[in-house]
Amino acid sequence: MADTRTTGIPSKVTQGSKTKGGIGESTLRPDGTLKVTGEFAYSSDMWHEDMLWGQILRSTVAHAEIVSIDTSEALAQPGVYAVMTYDDLPTAVKNYGLEIQDTPVLAHGRVRHHGEPVAIVAADHPETARRAAAKIKVEYRELPVITDEASATAPDAILIHDNRDDHHIGHVPHPNIVHRQPIIRGNADEAAKKADFVVKGEYTFGMQDQAFLGPESGLAVPGEDGGVDLYIATQWLHSDLRQIAPVLGLPEDKVRMTLSGVGGAFGGREDLSMQIHACLLALRTGKPVKIVYNRFESFFGHVHRHPAKLYYEHGATKDGKLTHMKCRIVLDGGAYASASPAVVGNASSLSVGPYVIDDVDIEAIALYTNNPPCGAMRGFGAVQACFAYEAQMDKLADAVGMDRVEFRQLNAMEQGTIMPTGQPVDSPAPVAELLRRIKAMPLPPERQWESSEGADVRQLPGGLSNTTHGEGVVRGIGYAVGIKNVGFSEGFDDYSTAKVRMEVVGGEPVATVHTAMAEVGQGGVTVHAQIARTELGVTQVTIQPADTQVGSAGSTSASRQTYVTGGAVKNSCELVREKVLELGRRKFGTYHPAWATAELLLEGGKVVTDGGEVLADLADVLEGEAVEVEAEWRHRPTEAFDLRTGQGFGHVQYSFAAHRAVVEVDTELGLVKVVELACAQDVGKALNPLSVVGQIQGGTTQGLGVAVMEEIIVDPKTAKVRNPSFTDYLIPTILDTPTIPVDVLELADDHAPYGLRGIGEAPTLSSTPAVLAAIRNATGLELNRTPVRPEHLTGTA
Repeated sequence: MADTRTTGIPSKVTQGSKTKGGIGESTLRPDGTLKVTGEFAYSSDMWHEDMLWGQILRSTVAHAEIVSIDTSEALAQPGVYAVMTYDDLPTAVKNYGLEIQDTPVLAHGRVRHHGEPVAIVAADHPETARRAAAKIKVEYRELPVITDEASATAPDAILIHDNRDDHHIGHVPHPNIVHRQPIIRGNADEAAKKADFVVKGEYTFGMQDQAFLGPESGLAVPGEDGGVDLYIATQWLHSDLRQIAPVLGLPEDKVRMTLSGVGGAFGGREDLSMQIHACLLALRTGKPVKIVYNRFESFFGHVHRHPAKLYYEHGATKDGKLTHMKCRIVLDGGAYASASPAVVGNASSLSVGPYVIDDVDIEAIALYTNNPPCGAMRGFGAVQACFAYEAQMDKLADAVGMDRVEFRQLNAMEQGTIMPTGQPVDSPAPVAELLRRIKAMPLPPERQWESSEGADVRQLPGGLSNTTHGEGVVRGIGYAVGIKNVGFSEGFDDYSTAKVRMEVVGGEPVATVHTAMAEVGQGGVTVHAQIARTELGVTQVTIQPADTQVGSAGSTSASRQTYVTGGAVKNSCELVREKVLELGRRKFGTYHPAWATAELLLEGGKVVTDGGEVLADLADVLEGEAVEVEAEWRHRPTEAFDLRTGQGFGHVQYSFAAHRAVVEVDTELGLVKVVELACAQDVGKALNPLSVVGQIQGGTTQGLGVAVMEEIIVDPKTAKVRNPSFTDYLIPTILDTPTIPVDVLELADDHAPYGLRGIGEAPTLSSTPAVLAAIRNATGLELNRTPVRPEHLTGTA
């Protein structure tokens, strides 16, 4: 059980009803019981009469010219309805992409990474489709692979993409660099002369997979009007629509998209996977087509977290004050751009961490290579940077001779601090307080495996493998803190839309909320109902399925949905209240003494004012009418970072989390048991405390995974993925997950609805370096890469 402590200063909350189930309460998820009992319908569970099955043929090499493709044997297979290659695509638009349209629907001319889609098949049975795809003959002429910065930027390097014309090409030093962002503030070289201590470090961050449990899947149904209905698990319906429609040659209103059950996302569903392929096959055959990836395909079918090389230098005075920071961050974006430009922006602008450093010299780049494409994953860019700068903080504290937590507190940013981009932090930044709280939390008992109730080997490194009874086991404790932006940045028009309807059904007031928000497990459907109850004073709230029949809600990523779509739901509810008040005016006269100054509230189905005067039962006010509003909501604008200096008001909001890790390490076998990962986080306002704790614990566990076990292994000679399965790609199970006590601090951000902050990403940052710091504390080893493996601890690497 989690140890949940909610403390701190209450945030500002707009006055609303005290209806049960409103904001601030731990209401239960409407989909929770269905999911734990196995009754929830995921996108892979969909079925349609006369349905065909789609299958994708993927490249077996990472970089090669396509000499020929022979589909004749596949077409001759009984039960096969269609086989399509690049030449069968219906329009001149054959590429797609989140920002840069550099990804082909099907490979043409050459393949650029292992597992790239080459052809698609539709058949009357999934096994028939797989056998048919295997009969497609593709002749490749292999090319040299580009796998790192040296091979990507060599003078004679093969260009991953010929004739680039995207808007980043003008400011990168080589066409195999997707994007470059420098940030220069002050004079790092001059400031370095004031340093009494200088530490340097080179860090390697491994490629992490989102490892969601529901593989990519969807169902495309051709419409009688020549359009198509797509039922899909995604993170952003309208972004998918924008990329899909041009390839199909259809107007957007003829590509109707409905969100189906999503089995996790974490950034891996921001890019398209099988959406276009299913629609193409459905329109070609005139029949519904379902595609469901198996686990092997899923590892090839979505982007991953960028692996990175990070080079850092920090200086400090003998009193422990930071003097300067220099860093260079090299992110491997793989074969296609995906979200790499945004990841570069995050990595560079957050590379200093939550510290005050006036003089910095920063550069971040993302490469095009023949490695698997990388894009969005929880906390992107900031996660990699946090791993490096927190290791640097420990090294520098040790050099100065200060306690590691006190050193961080001495240099911690606070409200009013100027970021390296020149942007002031204009909301609470309780970095020092989070560190104080996390250090003050009680430590777990030592040698728990020797409890009075009897030995429990599950508490030991190696667990049930029974590899040790405590011999050679050493405890370590480590701390880390991180900073993450909330929402889309750098001038992106990050808005959301909500439609709210209010009416009386069976004598009871009912609110209906309709958005295009993708519920991927974060609990947005719960929060939206809570907002409606608070703002409208009703108990009954219906959340309609997300689809493209309502305006865009943006992406379920960047910790933005409760902030932005929650803001849209709140805004629409307020407009509904105004309309109900106008109906009340029409019903009861043109003047009421309270109307001029009081905000309309709804309590128990009665329209009231702040003065508590009841106007009428809601049924009488609405008089059989329904009040409906569809409205957008935008946060304050941001701006792009200057491409020379990196200056600019680039981020909407910042969130902060701190961790303390306690580990037990078997120094002889190199095995690690994470005993506890305590977290303190400022959430602004906990709209649903239970969900807040769940988000923090989930993010913490993913950070644990990349610290000690998760990494996609790519062969450096062939650029082929070596471990595309859960047999070889390990993720934490319940036996690996430690106790995660959570201390929730609530300091309102006045710019945000209800004062809230984005929650889900920040704990993913600091959990990884905290675990590494604890392992270093136990072993005395430097450990400058993730994940840490046994051979790194025993000297056999």
